Amino acid sequence: MKVMSANLITSQEMRCLETNAEYFGISRLQLMENAGRGVASEISLRFPSKKTRISLFCGLGGNGGDGFVTARHLLSRGYQVDVIVSGKPATITHEATLKNWLSLQQLKRNFNLIEVSDSSQIPKTKADVIIDALLGIGLKGAPKPPILQLIRTINKTRAFCLAVDVPTGLDSDSGEILNEAIRADLTITFHKAKPGLLKAKDNVGELFVADIGLPKILEKYAGPGDVDLIITPRPLESHKGDFGSVLIVGGSETFTGAPALTALAALRAGADLTYIAAPEKTAYALSSISPNLITIKLKGSHLIANDIPLIKQCLNKATAIVIGPGLGLHSETEQAVQELLVALKEVKTSLLLDADGLKIYGRLKQPLDIPLVLTPHTQEFSILIGKKAPSDLKEKEAMVKRTAARFKAVIVLKGNTDIISDGSRIKLNFTGNPGMTVGGTGDILSGVIAALLAQQIDPFRAAVAGTFVNGAAGDFAKKRKGHHLLATDLLDWIPQVLDNPSSHLSVQDNAP
Repeated sequence: MKVMSANLITSQEMRCLETNAEYFGISRLQLMENAGRGVASEISLRFPSKKTRISLFCGLGGNGGDGFVTARHLLSRGYQVDVIVSGKPATITHEATLKNWLSLQQLKRNFNLIEVSDSSQIPKTKADVIIDALLGIGLKGAPKPPILQLIRTINKTRAFCLAVDVPTGLDSDSGEILNEAIRADLTITFHKAKPGLLKAKDNVGELFVADIGLPKILEKYAGPGDVDLIITPRPLESHKGDFGSVLIVGGSETFTGAPALTALAALRAGADLTYIAAPEKTAYALSSISPNLITIKLKGSHLIANDIPLIKQCLNKATAIVIGPGLGLHSETEQAVQELLVALKEVKTSLLLDADGLKIYGRLKQPLDIPLVLTPHTQEFSILIGKKAPSDLKEKEAMVKRTAARFKAVIVLKGNTDIISDGSRIKLNFTGNPGMTVGGTGDILSGVIAALLAQQIDPFRAAVAGTFVNGAAGDFAKKRKGHHLLATDLLDWIPQVLDNPSSHLSVQDNAP
């Protein structure tokens, strides 16, 4: 079957979608039920005779769970079924798979069950149809025994072979065969085709995409899955700086707290180091706020062109840069920012523009050809587009997408529903609450996104995850403080949301 690129989904994106679906009320148990029932229905259509002998080869993860559901539905339709399980079912940890295994046990008098812990236990099969539900899109590395031997056993049979979601042994993203892979006659994949399936026809056979009840609109909704995508493991041998450094250019006589909030949020979100380049008096004030803040002291009461050489010296320390929090809009500052933007084109470091930095950039309206994130509220977005922003959500989405493409940037339009786009992809975020109209929450958002950029995370994914985390932290703060929260109240909740993004369900009250 011909599949357009818009109808493809990577394994990471699919796992993200499944997590987000659960967050929005569609459980993994429901998805597994729909998947298994769909496979059983396809078997019934192709092999209507109830004398058809069917062997299901199941793993212990989600793919195996799909197989258990398939077995139950085939039994209910009168088929003769054998279930060969790779491993010990007592060790199943996948919650939905375990529930479906226990459900299948109620029918154990009606089918043959064989547990295979090593290759000596692999049975000879005389099946007419074999269903491969051993390993799904979560495959990491070449299959190990006894799964490797099970693949070889299946490939030696003359039975019709159906692979559930992806043939075991095939990388669903690249199409690479990891040592050996199932050679299926039919592959039933779910929701959308995985890219690798289009590159391995000899193993995939006929490709069929089954609907499992995931509305496509969910692909546009930010959720815990987007946070899971950007979490970076920290090896024991990690060193200071391995997880990025953020340079913040901001602060002035009037606005001292804004860059401090950005820096503290970046540290809470996982950056190893933050540096704040601020006018001298402001820098000393910032140092007194927290011992965690490192300041670079500039001359004068606001940023001027003469400060740029010193800032340039610091660029090699940073893996992400934020310009704007508390910066001010002096004409000299505008000139200095323009000069700094030219310098950043040479180093190609990821840049986030917010507040006054964003307003200055809004007058330039030129792509910078570097990884760029813009975080405007509605008024600042109006400066970017040169006219009043539309109020209708769909019109606003389209405008954000067009503007992001025009500036070759990721745009986070802050509002009751946040809109994030890189010009091709788009996401809507629903976390956050009216208490976050208090000053400083936007500075917190800049810090969270900047910390993720500093860890070399794709700017769009960093913006989506950071926006979800910022809003969720605000929702936790609101639960404690009501609508009387302060921006600083968000700081302590950032780690919780990053460590357990689904915990936001306990306070969620803003839904699409």
